[in-house]
Amino acid sequence: MERILTRWLDIPDLRKLDVYAGNGGYKALRKALFEMKPEEIINEVKNSNLRGRGGAAFPTGVKWSFIPKDSKKPVYLCCNADESEPGTFANRYEIEFDPHCIIEGIAIACRAVGAHTAYTYLRGEFTVQKRILDAAIAEAYANNYLGKNILGSGFDLEVFTHRGAGAYICGEETGLLESLEGKRAYPRNRPPFPAIQGAFGCPTVVNNIETLSNVPHIINRGADWYKSIGPEKSPGPKLFCLSGHVNKPGLYELPMGFPLKDLIYDVGGGILDGKALKGVIPGGSSFPIFTAEEAVKVNMDFDSVRAAGSLMGTAGVMVMHEDTCMVDALKTIAHFYHHESCGQCTPCREGCGWIEKLLIELEAGRGKMEDLKTLVDAATNMEGNTICVLADSLSMPVKSFVPKYRDEFEAHIKLGRCPFKTSSAQQAA
Repeated sequence: MERILTRWLDIPDLRKLDVYAGNGGYKALRKALFEMKPEEIINEVKNSNLRGRGGAAFPTGVKWSFIPKDSKKPVYLCCNADESEPGTFANRYEIEFDPHCIIEGIAIACRAVGAHTAYTYLRGEFTVQKRILDAAIAEAYANNYLGKNILGSGFDLEVFTHRGAGAYICGEETGLLESLEGKRAYPRNRPPFPAIQGAFGCPTVVNNIETLSNVPHIINRGADWYKSIGPEKSPGPKLFCLSGHVNKPGLYELPMGFPLKDLIYDVGGGILDGKALKGVIPGGSSFPIFTAEEAVKVNMDFDSVRAAGSLMGTAGVMVMHEDTCMVDALKTIAHFYHHESCGQCTPCREGCGWIEKLLIELEAGRGKMEDLKTLVDAATNMEGNTICVLADSLSMPVKSFVPKYRDEFEAHIKLGRCPFKTSSAQQAA
């Protein structure tokens, strides 16, 4: 397919303003400022069926339409560039190679919702990326694509970057807002939703970087063009982060609805060392795993993946071959979410730690058969009972790994060790 979100692969130095503008950059912003009313921008994005690329897949235009039209308070836009989900790395490359597309998307979104201040919240580890984005923002200010009276339109916009301190919970939109305000990143109870009471108590839109990068292309080429890419209800180009046991891991732009089997075997070059496929997590570590038999039947769009029993999330596709110990893999996932839990909600704070301890015992061969039921019961009681979905992010993998690979979990108990690791006696010999 035509490269849309990864045009930098065809256009060297696209992160420089003169190169970006020379290849159609900021044309969509001019159109949004001079040829479209704010409600027309929102309707065009609505009609495109663009859905949020940050994991929730909520319709972007609908989200924008929730901002009150007669707000007496300032309206803010927050661009979520926290990208802390294990298995995801698309935002990092977008910032590095096409920052002006992000800035243009931010500016169009702000024009649509009436925001005159925007913040980009970057993951704590994105030191280099922040420098690149700041340089691009400075170029945009120097050429009046940001600032006062943009391009003589009468529209003002100030854009700031803010780097977090490396906490996974800041990827959750209300945790992000708390952190942006200088507070501990405890997710908020909702309602009220950010569209009514977001940053600094004001109406706020929070969008992911990849979501906003789609907006200039939709404004330039129209909703009908966008809907022609992939399934109509879940359309557009998508950045897939392919990692794990494949010969060609990397970032790939493909149309929504692309078969997972083709992503692994054609685009990704097949399984490493010619081994057999064992499992695939389709959306980042927080979602249910597909067995090999399930994975080869799935198309990668939001609705198809959900119908197959998982979620596409941020499209962090993690591939595991036949030599992977699924108990160890789940233990690693549990350790991450236990470590990253903010501790605000008891089911998450206690449940994540309990699950990790059980998996440590199982992996070491010290588990009991009743532990398998306890794992699933604990995960079930965590799910849906916390302010944010971090507890669900561990619950869903547990509730898929244990039943789908139960024989492997039981083997650890029966053998008194991990069957994928050499026993102590064999090591001594």
